[in-house]
Amino acid sequence: MSAPQEITYAFEDVDLGKLEASLRSPRTLLSAVMSGIAVTASIVACLPLFSVLSMLVYRGGKRLSWTALTALPPSAFSSGGGFGNAIVGTLTMVGIAALLAVPVGILAASYLALIGPSTRTAAGVRFAAKVLTGLPSVLAGVFAYAVVVLSTGGFSAPAGGVALAVLMLPTVVLTAEEAIRTVPARMKEAAIGMGATDAQVLGRVVLPTAMPGILTGVMLAVARAAGETAPLIFTALFSNYWLATRGQLNLMRPTASLAVLIYNFSSMPFANMVELAWAASLVLVVMVLAFNIVGQFLSRDRVRR
Repeated sequence: MSAPQEITYAFEDVDLGKLEASLRSPRTLLSAVMSGIAVTASIVACLPLFSVLSMLVYRGGKRLSWTALTALPPSAFSSGGGFGNAIVGTLTMVGIAALLAVPVGILAASYLALIGPSTRTAAGVRFAAKVLTGLPSVLAGVFAYAVVVLSTGGFSAPAGGVALAVLMLPTVVLTAEEAIRTVPARMKEAAIGMGATDAQVLGRVVLPTAMPGILTGVMLAVARAAGETAPLIFTALFSNYWLATRGQLNLMRPTASLAVLIYNFSSMPFANMVELAWAASLVLVVMVLAFNIVGQFLSRDRVRR
């Protein structure tokens, strides 16, 4: 190694003028310009989100209150009212969709990533899942209308849940498969070496390890389903009443949702309903943002592990 004194002499021999000139070289200037363009593009990309949020907070925040969150929708010429039944209906149908899509999606992802990753069946399922990610949401509504609404004879919350489950399923399958693939092979091999069966390896090693990534996909799928409108128009329609009447829950009836309420009220010629549409939009955006933020935290937790 060189002595400290020799290193000092080496630095003294450096021409600082040439070093300063290099900062103005074409390569350095190009790097600075491209960095500035990238930062500007990032800010511009965030402008739509912040503009929408600011507009919703300004317009929807004026009408937002506890009464608006808990009351039933008003009639045409009346004042007051709210969209409490729409919040309950949205959460109910998204919950039904999650109960249908999440178990099926996780089991399908387990087959794709662990049991038969190279089979023709797995290739066909992956292709179908990728095609479904680009499926127009209105087609999911038409499918649920033909399968559930016509079979049961009426619009209902389960019909809306089926339509939303069709939209959620490909997201859950693809993200869960990717999360399961990230589980280190040595963990699975160690479990097999200790005599664990395939079911035990999947249930006690693979799924618990991949759970943060799986939950990320579930949250993203739920966020997408919560904001859908077209499928619910075909399946759940709308209602001005609560799902539970006289202490009895009745899911087999038209069900209100925030997305359909916004669609209906925003085109009304009554100021009260338009204000409620703005407030419902703010609540819906906050719900979707909450789901996305939870998904991001879960994803970050997975990366740390």
